Amino acid sequence: MRVHLSTAAAGFLLLAGIGAAAAQDVIIAPEQETVIKEYVKKQPLASVKIPGVELNIGSPLPDTVELHEVPNVKYRYVVVDNRTVLVDPGTRKIVKIIE
Repeated sequence: MRVHLSTAAAGFLLLAGIGAAAAQDVIIAPEQETVIKEYVKKQPLASVKIPGVELNIGSPLPDTVELHEVPNVKYRYVVVDNRTVLVDPGTRKIVKIIE
C-alpha cells in the first residue's frame, strides 16, 4: 500500500510542478520592453476586435489574427481593443499585454 501512495504522491507533485511552470509569466527585460514599445509607436497598427477572446496571459489568438514582427524579438505583436499584445508565434498564446 505504501508503494501505491508514494507513486500517487510523486505523480501529484509532478503534475503540480508542470502546472506551476505553465502558469509562470514570461519575463521580458526592461530594455527589450522599451525596444518593443518604441517599435510599436513607429509602426502603428489598426486595432482589431476578436469576439470571444479574452485578453489574458495564456489566451490563444485565432489563426485569422495577423501577427506582426518586431525585429530581433522572438515574440510577435498585434493591437487588440487598443491594447498592444505580445504573442508567442509558435503557440499563438498571449505572453504579455503592454500598457
